[in-house]
Amino acid sequence: MSEDREAQEDELLALASIYDEEEFHRAESAQGGEMQFCLELPPDFKVVTNGEKKTEYNVCFLPPLVLNFELPADYPSTSPPIFTLSSKWMTRAQMSSLCRRLDELWEESQGCVILFTWIQFLKEEPLDFLGIHSPLEVIRGGSKAGGERRRADPAAAALSQCGSHSDKAEEKNGEVKKEKSEQQLSSSSQLDPRAVTLMDPRADLLPQLLDFDEAQRQRVFDSKVFCCGICFVEKLGASCLCFKECQHVYCNACMSEYFQIQIRDGNVQCLNCPEPKCTSLATPLQVKQLVDEELFARYDRLLLQSSLDLMADVVYCPRQSCGTAVMVEPDTTMGICSACQYAFCTLCKLGYHGLSHCKLPAEELRNLRDEYLSATTEGQKFMEQRFGKRVIQKAVEESFSRDWLNENCKCCPRCGTNIQKVDGCNKMTCTSCKQYFCWLCLGVLSKVNPYGHFNNPNSPCYNQLFQGVDLDEENAFWSDEDD
Repeated sequence: MSEDREAQEDELLALASIYDEEEFHRAESAQGGEMQFCLELPPDFKVVTNGEKKTEYNVCFLPPLVLNFELPADYPSTSPPIFTLSSKWMTRAQMSSLCRRLDELWEESQGCVILFTWIQFLKEEPLDFLGIHSPLEVIRGGSKAGGERRRADPAAAALSQCGSHSDKAEEKNGEVKKEKSEQQLSSSSQLDPRAVTLMDPRADLLPQLLDFDEAQRQRVFDSKVFCCGICFVEKLGASCLCFKECQHVYCNACMSEYFQIQIRDGNVQCLNCPEPKCTSLATPLQVKQLVDEELFARYDRLLLQSSLDLMADVVYCPRQSCGTAVMVEPDTTMGICSACQYAFCTLCKLGYHGLSHCKLPAEELRNLRDEYLSATTEGQKFMEQRFGKRVIQKAVEESFSRDWLNENCKCCPRCGTNIQKVDGCNKMTCTSCKQYFCWLCLGVLSKVNPYGHFNNPNSPCYNQLFQGVDLDEENAFWSDEDD
């Protein structure tokens, strides 16, 4: 007995020295403990969902196998360890097959310590032993097929790939046939009571697999050292950000400053990888971890608004005090704000006017001609339907008239009437209010001596008029001029 006890202590101490606490935990009340085994998956291992539309996911890690064991007093001389084997993703039939293999390994080396042999087998060989290969098909928890399978065989978890060392699937016409092996493995006579399923049969397995894989990838990333592509300082992955699509890595300090600048400038669609020509975008969770609450709230709001702006069936309530996003039904111009109940025209943003044409303010009407003339044929037809053909014609005619007046006339400085100069001198008389004014500077002229403005050396027009001219002769001419 003392030899068995000594062998047990040596084996447990060796396990504790080799594996960390997450892999091996020694029981306090008995000679035993718990081992967790993350299986080594081949490169590009995939998980695929069942159903007509199958989706593939690349995974690097699957939830571990868990071996709970207790060493009896006469181990290893006579009795094997007492154990249970559990998993979140294997079926009880698969784990029962593994339990039987552990028994076989004990029988092959009875009288010797066996835990290290078991550990090596459970870490390296289960996939090949059970015939599990990529892609691994997962039956979704919400599917009808998955529900029927669990009711028919409550011991089976949500995996359709099964196999065993003794009964391998047969291949025919390039397809793997597993029906026979599945029936044999799932029969109650071959289910080992030491095989325990940890997954709730009503739960959806796929999210659990993907969440575990993501967590394990993050752990591996956090423990590695990376060189930031911006400041070129080497830091642990725990202090870095990795863009999901391109896998480029930068330190959190550099990316935090970069995100803050972009968000303050309103460029929430530009939180992409700083690598030149790289289009990978940071996830909202990554942004949230690197900026404060106020900036993230701004980022979240602007991101939602920019997304809504890209949707053709979304407009905003035109009331300045509201501005709520409004969903618009197809082929209608009426929008009703869910917040303030304002009914408005989605084209002109004024109150809804039914089938009547949109009314434009005067300042917008002046710009209508340029928009109409530069539009395509379809665009012009749409504008005619929206505003009415008469409104369009009026805008075009008035615009052309305004352009002609701007080029050929000047406004009376007193009443604003448009005056055209046909010929004669620069003393003008308004046809409306009869005011005298200078055509050159639009200055008001005295009715008693209107030509004094042109003789005054301080007049803004003096130098322009009399440079190089005999003033006496010119004054004599103006005094004789009949207006």
